[in-house]
Amino acid sequence: MSQPLYWLGKYFFYAIGNTPTISLTRDLSPRTPGNILLLGCGDPRNVLFTVFNEEPSSDRSLDITCSDFDPGIIARNALLLTMIMDKTIPSQTMWRIFFDMKINRDTYSVLSDHCRKLCQYSSSQKAWTESPYGSLIKFSTLKTLEEVHRLWQFYSELETLPSDRQKHIRDAFTNHIQEVHKMLGPNSNVISSARAAGPLMPWASSVYAEYMRHYSTVGVSFSRNAASATLINPTFAYSFVGEGCNVHYGTTPLAPFHSAALFGNATRTPSANDVVQAAQKQFGEWCDAFYVRASQPSRVTLRFAIAEATALCRAFCSLNANRNLQTGIPVSQWKASTLTFDAEQYSSPGDAPTYFNVIDTSNLVDYIGLLNILVSALPLRTGDGVIYTESLLSKEEDATKEFTLRLFADLGTMALLLGVAPVDFLSGFFSRSNTHELALQSASKHSSQFHEVTTWKSSTSLDVPVGASPPVIFDNVQLGTFLWDMYSRMFEEEDSRTFWTKRGENVKAIMSSDLIRYNRESFVLFLKLARSNLTLSDEDWESVMERFFSLQESDTSMPMDTVNRQDFHSQLYRHNVYTSPVYRQNLRRLGRFSEWSSVPQLVRIILVVPRSRMEDVFQGEEVGTPILQGDVRGSWSMNAFSSIHVGFGRTLATGTKASPRVVFEEDREGWRGRSPLVVSFTMPTQILVNLEPQSNLSVNLTIRSTGASTMMFVKKLGITLNVFSAKMLDETHVHILPESQFPIAQPTNARTPLPSNIGPTGPVAVTLDEECEIASLMTVRITVQNPDVIRSFGSEGAIPEVTQLSPCIVKVAVSNISQDIAFPYPVRGSDHRLRLARKSLYIELLVPPSRPFGSGGMRVRPFPVTTPSDSNPEALAWNFHHLNLSRLPVVVCTRPKELDKWLNPHLGSMLSVRERKLLKKQERDDLMFVKTSLHALMVRASGIQGGKARRLFSLMDGSTKNSDTIFFINELRYDQGAHTVVCDAFVLPLTIDFLRRNERNFTKLVNNGDMEHIKLEEGEVASWKHLIPAFVERCRTTWTHGENCEYKARGKIPLSEEIEHNPLCSCGQGKDVEGMSKVTWWRPFAPYVTRIALSPLFAVSYLDPVLRDINARRCWLCRGKGKPKLQECTGCKKVRYCGPVCQKKDWPVHKKKCTKRT
Repeated sequence: MSQPLYWLGKYFFYAIGNTPTISLTRDLSPRTPGNILLLGCGDPRNVLFTVFNEEPSSDRSLDITCSDFDPGIIARNALLLTMIMDKTIPSQTMWRIFFDMKINRDTYSVLSDHCRKLCQYSSSQKAWTESPYGSLIKFSTLKTLEEVHRLWQFYSELETLPSDRQKHIRDAFTNHIQEVHKMLGPNSNVISSARAAGPLMPWASSVYAEYMRHYSTVGVSFSRNAASATLINPTFAYSFVGEGCNVHYGTTPLAPFHSAALFGNATRTPSANDVVQAAQKQFGEWCDAFYVRASQPSRVTLRFAIAEATALCRAFCSLNANRNLQTGIPVSQWKASTLTFDAEQYSSPGDAPTYFNVIDTSNLVDYIGLLNILVSALPLRTGDGVIYTESLLSKEEDATKEFTLRLFADLGTMALLLGVAPVDFLSGFFSRSNTHELALQSASKHSSQFHEVTTWKSSTSLDVPVGASPPVIFDNVQLGTFLWDMYSRMFEEEDSRTFWTKRGENVKAIMSSDLIRYNRESFVLFLKLARSNLTLSDEDWESVMERFFSLQESDTSMPMDTVNRQDFHSQLYRHNVYTSPVYRQNLRRLGRFSEWSSVPQLVRIILVVPRSRMEDVFQGEEVGTPILQGDVRGSWSMNAFSSIHVGFGRTLATGTKASPRVVFEEDREGWRGRSPLVVSFTMPTQILVNLEPQSNLSVNLTIRSTGASTMMFVKKLGITLNVFSAKMLDETHVHILPESQFPIAQPTNARTPLPSNIGPTGPVAVTLDEECEIASLMTVRITVQNPDVIRSFGSEGAIPEVTQLSPCIVKVAVSNISQDIAFPYPVRGSDHRLRLARKSLYIELLVPPSRPFGSGGMRVRPFPVTTPSDSNPEALAWNFHHLNLSRLPVVVCTRPKELDKWLNPHLGSMLSVRERKLLKKQERDDLMFVKTSLHALMVRASGIQGGKARRLFSLMDGSTKNSDTIFFINELRYDQGAHTVVCDAFVLPLTIDFLRRNERNFTKLVNNGDMEHIKLEEGEVASWKHLIPAFVERCRTTWTHGENCEYKARGKIPLSEEIEHNPLCSCGQGKDVEGMSKVTWWRPFAPYVTRIALSPLFAVSYLDPVLRDINARRCWLCRGKGKPKLQECTGCKKVRYCGPVCQKKDWPVHKKKCTKRT
């Protein structure tokens, strides 16, 4: 597999999600069907919250495939959803069944009765399909249904288990509670679940810490239920590793449920019971919404698959390629069963989705690695689809910058190779706040957690039609150099000297030195994807790899790379990425191959490791989770193979010496059973026939050497960390089977280029900078074929005119004929160059890619809305998440002083350190201007600044003093999923014609409406003309763009950037405007306004720091770093000193300008 294999060690069962709930359809327009894939789905919180956020009248179909490798997760999820569908079990009872580790007898009776019913229905795929649940809940594989049936049976039989098993379970949970209580201690302050309060996290932390101490001690949500809860909840007792208690020590029912509204609107400090009650209320509302949706014709469909994330992705790719339901891909490590899809759902394309417009990967980045996730998921993404990645764990000294290191290369260049980029990276802002995470990180640099959610989209999906993205090529030498540099960064720390040089002072990195996410197959699969995305001939790709290998051969900084080189070459060959010359030679039939009819280039080694040896090495949880790998050693050679697969069971040799085969019988008890461990990996056959005699070679299972593993195992296993070794000729412990290559990747879907009015365009040629790291130039050639252009350009010397229309599209015009040129990434069109060949009749356009905070790129259309068309009538705000305003809690603004404590710093965190400096220097920055205007509007609408709350605002152009936009603020609401607030408002664009027709009512509004003017800086009007349509689209739920939509007619959004011109279409006018009836002076304008969601725009912390690095602060007087810490002036709290000595020296000067902060 394309990740290192970790010994199971202490396994943690994440029965309840540990991050706040989010909507899975937040990047879909309201009527776009959702084909959604959840990898590592965890609990069903996001499914329930997504359905809750749907408009009750919505007819959108949702087809959600939920996968997790732990059968306990899938069994619990399906159990809960079927209980909701029954509508006979109260939500409080369902809460106890799903969230409490200990339950009372009545609750267990409800659980066991329901599970017995499920067991009857799940006796076969046919029985389930015909059950009351079968039309809505489906199982993608027969093995998944068998596994959940088995666990439901266990749940129902808890009290009938043999007494020794019941005692084992009780003792396991008792020990768990004692261990967690001991770990946390009476004064622990575990506050990770408090991130559910978002910007209110500082006020919620102590309450969440108190609740964590309670729940970890008694295992129930409410103290009043503790006495009667005498039974272990069996849904917590069965997981991937079997029966017992493996619940993660940080498990708490409160982590998924939002609480910003509870703490923000509270008139007293909420108690832990208040938080639980609020969570239960949300849970009940989610369940009710799911039941309603399940009862409607346009129902949600849930498909469950027990499978490891990358394995399921590979299986879907295999199914898409050859429609073979039997993929032969193991469901996960430690399991031998393979993924076979259900014929009823997957036999015909289009029945069950195998391509998805939403792929959510939970926080698998922390366990699998970002590159592995993207490489696995991207082939399943539709052209306009979105991928969500999420990370919670951090090992870098500065967690806020860690994201930029996760791909081992420049994000912009990687976007060209992968075909997707982070939306916030391209936009320079995001609509989701993480400033509470930044504050937590700033307060504790050694914190191991930093929650980061990233949205990945195709760079061209904002302005280039699906299928029209241009082909891309690179210079062969530059690309080979780039790939080698990336490979080096990925694996350089295998060498201990490099690791200690780079990480010697990073405590977090040292402690996590054995948390390695990549092996050589990881990089090979990335190469495979990158090549499929590029337009390179076989000869060009050969040249790229030759450059790569020339650098690898000359490198001396990575001595451990030589040990893994055979693994690397074999994976390149296996995946049909590159064939080394040695793999083109015929191999001799000798030794164990002497009777084979032919000897393949690859073989699969199967090593049987005795159970007794595994128990000697790995008994006890204190051994941790070291990385296991295979290696083949001779008298002078050693080669490691890290892509191994393992499972407990027995092998049975069938076939003959000429045609060997092995049958594997899996031990379902796994590590708790009695069978040996069977290890499997592929290797190049030439090692066995050309390197050393087979009698000299041994096959070994070893522990990969890291700082942690060496300290733990070197005394027991010696310096080689060898767990078990067998001679290559040992036919009892070593089996050798022929291994085939994977099929050659099919060509990508045919492209449909933009119209060629001047002539056809070639691929976009990317040039990297001198370090071969960053894309510095993109070049496209237009071959002139239009006769009129041939005459004017070739004969008359016409000069082409170049205009950038949108981030990725540049228009080239010759005389009166123009052609749009699509680029694969946003560009700086104003910095273009031309190469003109009038005799050869071609035009070359050279443009640099845009960079963060530079000109061009997204600055051309900073808030793009995709234009509705006949083929796709839905518009979409490209870089804002979608909202259903009616589902958001209202911010209570009656106590502005209390509100100010958290809302003012929250809104103030929109500006980055860089932007604050620009503002102070009064320099121009369009995005900064918009942020300051939003800040002014929202602080005044909430009443925390400028006196009483205002609810009527106009945007006034500072240069002309004209106002052409009015906002009517209905409510402030908590956008809890994004940890921020929004203004639920209505927008009225003012035009001369409108004012002429409504002069009397408008005069009354101005005179009586208490209007506040927001002064806009020079040029800011145009930014707002782009922003307003995006803010409208993001909250559109009940109306659609009609046949006569002005957007469709003109093919552009906004309709105008000019002052006193309307940027909006008329489709949303007068829709969902009940809030306009609250104020007398507003009512006449209800037919003319459009509902809008105004919200803050937050800086991207990995690009643009929001908080100053406190370690970079200096004493005002001497510029020292403190003795030992800097101390603030107690008056103004603006300047800092090393201590009293410096403060006293500076006081005569400072006291003149020191003003006490209020």
